[in-house]
Amino acid sequence: MTGVGKLGWVLAAVCFFLYAPIAIVIVMSFNASKIPFQWTGFSTRWYSELFANASVLEGLRNSLIVGVSTMILSVVLGVLLAIGITRHSTSSAVQALALAPAIIPDLALAIGLLALFSAISVPLGLTTVILSHTIFCMAFVAAIARGRILQIDPALEEAALDLGDTPRGVFFRVTVPSLMPAIIAGALLSFTLSFDEFVITFFTNGPSTPTLPIVIYSMVRFGVTPEINALASLVLLFSVAIVLISQRSVKLSQSI
Repeated sequence: MTGVGKLGWVLAAVCFFLYAPIAIVIVMSFNASKIPFQWTGFSTRWYSELFANASVLEGLRNSLIVGVSTMILSVVLGVLLAIGITRHSTSSAVQALALAPAIIPDLALAIGLLALFSAISVPLGLTTVILSHTIFCMAFVAAIARGRILQIDPALEEAALDLGDTPRGVFFRVTVPSLMPAIIAGALLSFTLSFDEFVITFFTNGPSTPTLPIVIYSMVRFGVTPEINALASLVLLFSVAIVLISQRSVKLSQSI
């Protein structure tokens, strides 16, 4: 067997190890039995029961509120941070500090944020979750935007200034359109990270506003049920749709 053939088998084994459990969850979400992993027939009853579950719908609503809010704040602050550390700072320490939230373990960041909110007497809820997720996600947006900024020719902005445009006009008519692929990728990435985040949410959220990961955790503690399989399948479908939209949006932005 050639080296290429061996590599193909290794790749196939890795893909099977990664995706076989996901495929099993999707298949079992259509299982008619109440026993999660014992197939007795095809049924969509668990999807109907899932959408009738008030706690799941509340968690979904809270996750969407947090995800959209985090996406907007992360993109604005992350892009500005990327421009600042790329164009107006030569200190490697400043750049490392700005991107540190993306490297620091979630648990350490969550404990630090909880201590901060407790020290300044801020009540825990969706607001503190949004602020915490923004701190976490804006570092990823900044890293993506920084890579794009380094590819932009400064002569384009200089030419716009020479032609009489204002610095603000150059930013919105030259810099932002040039950064659009990174902005789209960063926005979708920050939304996905925020939507799926559990550790930071667990430490910085209040008991009356659970997000979807918290709801899933509370359901899983009593055992995996067919509803969990259905919910996991829908979250997977949603994540795949986000990835496809991201790739399509980036291609359209690059072609303009």
